[in-house]
Amino acid sequence: MCYHSKIFVVLVCSLLLSISTGWAYTEIPVDNGGAVTGQVTMKGDDPESLAYNLALFPDPAFCGRISTGTGWRLYDQFQVSADGALQNAIVILEGIHQGKPFTMPPAVVEAKDCIFSPNTLVVRNQQEIRFLNMDPIVHDIQLYETAPNGSSIIFHRPLRMNPYHSMLEPQDHDHRPGEPLIDTFQFTKGRRIFLAECGQHPYMQTWGLAVTNPYYAITDKDGRFTISDIPEGVYSLIAWHPWIGGILEMKVVVLANDTLKTQFIFDAPPIRKNSHTTMVKNPHFSFDAIGRDGKIVPDVIPDHEVQNTPHHHH
Repeated sequence: MCYHSKIFVVLVCSLLLSISTGWAYTEIPVDNGGAVTGQVTMKGDDPESLAYNLALFPDPAFCGRISTGTGWRLYDQFQVSADGALQNAIVILEGIHQGKPFTMPPAVVEAKDCIFSPNTLVVRNQQEIRFLNMDPIVHDIQLYETAPNGSSIIFHRPLRMNPYHSMLEPQDHDHRPGEPLIDTFQFTKGRRIFLAECGQHPYMQTWGLAVTNPYYAITDKDGRFTISDIPEGVYSLIAWHPWIGGILEMKVVVLANDTLKTQFIFDAPPIRKNSHTTMVKNPHFSFDAIGRDGKIVPDVIPDHEVQNTPHHHH
């Protein structure tokens, strides 16, 4: 069963089923290759950030160093500029089975100040992934492969406490990585979308996509991307973002020594209320209940911030 969206003609399963035929790719010299460049934007109002009551999760004081100052930690699903440029969308070329070397940068996720970074990640099947803990607390790595017809866990392991950084010295931001957690992606049943989440602190998330060739890009803060050294041919160009319920796809003709300019425009997803979209006072789940006198104070020091709930109107 595939996920249908009236907004998108293309089905998410087109991303999934292409994997079932295998991961075959042949490296060949690419002379006079072409390129595809463009921008990904989102129109409409992006939803409020997800809000997590710090009293409900471990380590509220440490993780609250980046928070609203009222006991809530926010997770921003979209990084969108005032003019709609969408950062951290993944753009891939599908239908290309030979081309430039298929080498991938190391897949590394860093846990620092109770944030996973990067926000989105591109990997290949059976690639090694490393999780680095920069925090003086324990994190719980849960890595899932996801699909509209069900998800499956890839692995679930604790990420040991960083021995070099002390919670007693919050001003110390000389974060050094502790012992890394190392494992391997092993996708099944044609799945290729994954979520890395901390089981202790669910506002720590990294989403990603497995690719079958080296022709991909992640959009920058201006929503822009470039994919180069493409053999001449006709391909599918696909844009995906983990928090938008579908994909955008276009057929592209890539010519030798030529740069094709493109644009993807996503509609902002509909606003859906759930337990993490509203900050509500609840005396049963307050900092008074855990003996902190209602106070979690964010650090206003480099790399820390007092969070709020921005809205972007496009």
